[in-house]
Parts: sequence; C-alpha cells; structure tokens
Amino acid sequence: MATFPDLYTSVTQRIIAALEAGTPPWHCPWRRDGTDARPANATTGRAYRGINVLLLNLQAMAQGYRASRWLTFAQAVAVGARVRKGEHGTQIVFFKLHELDKASHQEAANDPERRVVPLLRAFTVFNVDQVDGLPERLTPEPLEPGSWEPLDAADHILEQSGALFRHGGSKAFYAPDADLIQMPPQSAFCNAGDYYATALHELTHWTGHPSRCNRPLGRRQGIDAYAFEELVAEMGSAFLTDYCGLTGRVQHASYIASWLEALRNDKRLIFTASSQAQKAADFLLGTAVPAEAQAVAGAAA
Repeated sequence: MATFPDLYTSVTQRIIAALEAGTPPWHCPWRRDGTDARPANATTGRAYRGINVLLLNLQAMAQGYRASRWLTFAQAVAVGARVRKGEHGTQIVFFKLHELDKASHQEAANDPERRVVPLLRAFTVFNVDQVDGLPERLTPEPLEPGSWEPLDAADHILEQSGALFRHGGSKAFYAPDADLIQMPPQSAFCNAGDYYATALHELTHWTGHPSRCNRPLGRRQGIDAYAFEELVAEMGSAFLTDYCGLTGRVQHASYIASWLEALRNDKRLIFTASSQAQKAADFLLGTAVPAEAQAVAGAAA
C-alpha cells in the first residue's frame, strides 16, 4: 500500500500530466449515449466523489472504457464474476478517521479537537470492461432514446437553487456584492449545452456565498485566490454537467498555467479543491451528506 505522502504526490502528478496534455480530468470527453457519465460503483450504484471522480475519469479516457462503472476484486467474486487475468486495476483513495494515541502524542492530548485525524488510504477497483461473467443487471446498457432529458435536469438545478439570474450583455459572471449571476442571452450561445455549462459554472461560484457553502476568497499559498476559486468552479460545474448528461468544457483555460504551477508546488491542492467542488455540487443537488463524511472532507481540505 502506498504511504500517505506518496499518494498525495502520485495523484497530483497524474492531474498535472492530464492538464499538460490538454485533457482536464474533471471533464468527460468520451461518448454520450444516454448513460450517466459519473463514475459509480457497479454493484452498489453509489457514485464516486471528489478526487476519485478525477482519477477514474483519467483511467476511463486513457483506456476507452464504455462506461465508468467500477468494482473491487472482492465485489466481482461476490457476484460470481472474475477479473480477467493480466488486467491492472485503478487506484483510488479514501480518508479514514484515526484516533491518535494520547500517550504518544502529547499535543493531541492537550487539544481534544485534534484527537482524531484523517488518514489517506488507497484501494484498487476494476472497470466492468475488465471483468467477465458479470450478471446482466450489472452490465451497463444505454437508456432508451427520450428517457433522459439532460436539459430538463440542468434547468431543474438552476431553478431549484433560488439563485438570481439576469440575462443581457456579453459577459458571464457571478457578482458577490449583488449576489446575482449575469449571463448573456441564450441566443448568444452556439448551443444549449454551452449555455448550461456556463450557467452551472457561475452557479458553482454562487455557492461560495457565506449563507451557502461559505467559501470566501482568501490568499492561498502558491496560488492566487481567484485562480483557486476558478479551479473549484471548474470541477464543481463538471460534476454537475456529468450529472445532467452534458458534455462540459473548460470555462477559463487562461488559468491552466497557474493551476499547473500551483499543483507542482502543493501536492495537496487538488485534494482541497476537489473537496470544495464536491461540497458545492452536493449543495446544488440537495444531497444530504452524513456529518461524519463532512468532517472527513473538511479535515482533508
């Protein structure tokens, strides 16, 4: 098993390589055939979150898998299937809360809030394309035409958010002082997908307000505050476009150089940004995250 610091480094290096290749791993450029593009566990149906979305997207793009559905070796065996000989799994990560030994860690003993810390761990999953003998119910199939309306799903997110949208002019931005989102008219966009991708990006910025996710702009070591916020918004909106079945695109490519520089200097930055992006997406999707999971995500950031 990789050590705690090695995981941070190896994950960050993979993200850097993808950005240098022009393929931000929070976007899914492969085919859209009506299936949900979000990486998920094949046996439980549970969607992967945060940094694991990026890691699994990278592997799915690199290998050309038909669907982003994954399971562990043990899960494959449990359903009567088998991972094909010679296949290599994909490493993903999770945080596990660890209670410090107060006898050997005096600082923790003096500070009750620091008695429990998150430890980063890795485990391996396989794509369903690497597995033989899966039950039919676990084999991904395209939805019937017309059974999934991604634009309706995007509209629902925008409407249910309660955000104030104004249309007009030639720029898209979130104005914190007025707490509103300014968008060009829909007719200014080449297609509906571009409009919704832009709107969801700005809506992710909107979640940073103190009354919502409380993500204030602040100086971060090694990266401009606005560049970090754009990284959060890029990933948050990508999580949302995946949910809606839309093909996302980089909204602010001008920040890529600063992201690369910051990632090279801070191996934990992508974990922090993806955690904040997941919180923003959860807020907009109305997902109830257990308190324990929130504590882990907050500590990881």
